Amino acid sequence: MIDVIEAPSPNFDARRAPPDMLVLHYTGMATGEAALARLCDPEAKVSAHYLVEEDGRVFRLVPEERRAWHAGRGVWRGETDCNAASIGVEIVNPGHEFGYRAFPDAQIASLIALVGDIRTRWTIPDNRIIAHSDLAPDRKEDPGELFPWKRLAEAGHGLWFEPAAERIKALGGLLQKGDQGVGVVVLRAGLHRLGYGLQPGGDYDAETETAVRAFQRHWRPARIDGVADGETRARLVGLLQLASVESVTGVLD
Repeated sequence: MIDVIEAPSPNFDARRAPPDMLVLHYTGMATGEAALARLCDPEAKVSAHYLVEEDGRVFRLVPEERRAWHAGRGVWRGETDCNAASIGVEIVNPGHEFGYRAFPDAQIASLIALVGDIRTRWTIPDNRIIAHSDLAPDRKEDPGELFPWKRLAEAGHGLWFEPAAERIKALGGLLQKGDQGVGVVVLRAGLHRLGYGLQPGGDYDAETETAVRAFQRHWRPARIDGVADGETRARLVGLLQLASVESVTGVLD
């Protein structure tokens, strides 16, 4: 168990099944205090199970056995009621609107401990530890490209893959909005298989671009433009392989 500060929120209802997904958010507000107040405000009708402050303090708002109201509309691996299936963790950060910044070491250390503690109670596969932006790529971008997903995966939580240069080269040039053909079919099918709500198809349309951008924000943060270059596609292929095998750390390179 870890030390938590109780800050009960009235904003929850009943689950229909045990949680098997973990969704990470940033608060996207000017201060942690303001975020905590909003998450506990009955008029706001939003909440999360936990909030992790920048100094490492962890607040528990909603019991894990209850359905918190954090994810909203979205889909991951076919699940359309992500609130019902998930535990939501809000990570204090001003976000892109109020001065996005790196997540402090103390905060990430507490988060890693919290995630590990949660997973002792529930069966949550690595491929179901996701960003808010993964399940809702058309409307969310948190916790964003500065979040250290690799560090989380190295601690045993989530997936990460860094392809070798020859794998990147083998996948050829860019795929981007307006393209059609077999390469786009493979890309869209891969994103769908990983978990995105994007349906298979052969057109690199606006929805495909949005899904690619969300994928990059999580797994290719050096490039977030919705263009599927060789490295983006190589990372996707590697993650699909990783998701289908047992891994101690969730990391391959």
